[in-house]
Amino acid sequence: MDKGIKSYLLGIDVGTTSVKAVILNSAGDMFFSVSQEYALETGQNETCELDAEVYWNITCQVIKKIIGKSEINPDHISGIAFSSQGETIIMVDSSGKPLRKAIVWLDNRSVNEAGQIKDAFGAQYIMDITGQPEVVSAWPATRILWLRKNEPQIFDKVGKYLLVEDYLIFRMTGKYCTEYSLVSSTLYFDISQKTWWKEMLDFLGISADQLSELYQSGVSIGTLTTEAISATGLSTGTRCVTGAYDHPAGAIGSGNIKGGDVTLTIGASMAMCVAIDRPVSDLSVKLPCQCHAIDGLYFLLPYGQTAGMVLKWFKDTFCSDEIEKAGLNRQDPYDLMIEQAERIIPGADGLIMLPHLMGTGSPEFNPKVKGVFAGIAMGMNKGHFVRAIIESVAIMIHHNIETMRKMGISINVIHVLGGGSKSNLWNQILADVTGLPLITLINSENAAIGAGLLAGVGVGKFKDLDEACRFSVKTKQRFEPDMVNHKFYNGVYKKYLNLYGALEDFW
Repeated sequence: MDKGIKSYLLGIDVGTTSVKAVILNSAGDMFFSVSQEYALETGQNETCELDAEVYWNITCQVIKKIIGKSEINPDHISGIAFSSQGETIIMVDSSGKPLRKAIVWLDNRSVNEAGQIKDAFGAQYIMDITGQPEVVSAWPATRILWLRKNEPQIFDKVGKYLLVEDYLIFRMTGKYCTEYSLVSSTLYFDISQKTWWKEMLDFLGISADQLSELYQSGVSIGTLTTEAISATGLSTGTRCVTGAYDHPAGAIGSGNIKGGDVTLTIGASMAMCVAIDRPVSDLSVKLPCQCHAIDGLYFLLPYGQTAGMVLKWFKDTFCSDEIEKAGLNRQDPYDLMIEQAERIIPGADGLIMLPHLMGTGSPEFNPKVKGVFAGIAMGMNKGHFVRAIIESVAIMIHHNIETMRKMGISINVIHVLGGGSKSNLWNQILADVTGLPLITLINSENAAIGAGLLAGVGVGKFKDLDEACRFSVKTKQRFEPDMVNHKFYNGVYKKYLNLYGALEDFW
């Protein structure tokens, strides 16, 4: 490892509702971190958008903030890389200026276009090429087809179709670059050949020239533009490196870099990253398969559209008292909510939730499903609802684990990342529901750390990811399941499945 004077790395994780930044020192340790939230723009017909400038402006703000608070000389930051949400698509003109607001991955406007694509190509063929077992409105291909039909004046002007990481790399370097892990869920990328899928591009009416140049993760793209240096406060010596889709970035940041390793991220959404050696195309069990940020590996991605976002929605909508009290006492309102949930027994006195506020991900893949609270009774309070939300997310995770077990995939331990990993209650409920031990890490911002480690490989600070993870990743705590609670939760799990099944036709 190079321990020269430029000994710091910057990792940026651009999530669904926040941007997080970490600075890693020469030993790969997290030296400093900051974050900043932003609000999505939701509307009728389940639209979800955001001005692309928000991604850039908030990113610049957190970079300036972390440089200022850490008091690090920008000349000593040798590399920067991004971890980002997937699927959110940004349409820019020939000069790189956004033509409209970004369509966020949660947006459901293109359900009909998803059906048209599935009918045109067939589910098995799509799975063979892209690794996606279902065609849902989240995939960028469906949004491009929607744009072609509904906003032809924009469609005709598009110079490039970019994802969030692509857009930020462009703003940093002036180059249109992307990487395999991020584009695997576009539905126009061949995960085996690692090329753009021409048949799909032709069907959509676009060309490969309208897409970014493909790279492996951890590849140095170049130095920053004058505009980027001015906007971020970084230096001419900082190099921008290809990062990763947030889930494999989180796996790297947690040290899970070999086949069979499993990580779970509970952020705004939920996703598991299960590393495998070769792509799978088994349609009988609906699990997405994508290129890993680690060269030569793939990963399965069971996911849920909404996880921590459900708790955020509940906080913003029903917990004004907790927000006010937390502000006065310099507390986190989530901590006050968790304290109330801790006083509630497992099973929340019969209150069950389906946490599907914006449709379901795996294994159901149903964009029409809505969230449900069932079993509300007199005497229940906010603590019951908070606990039911946490338990519902844990049960959704357990459902995906059971689905993977049907494929013969063995999971012995869960490495949990994201905001949920900071709560002992979340972690213990998850261990109890799944019956599996849970490991948390000292550094919780693992996607941003993974991006920082990729930056380190790209600029030569580390010879490879093995070395980077040996230096950086440190275990914090292990949660063992209470098997009495696990047996009880098996009954709650059955009720959860029955509730979903009973309402499936209702949607």
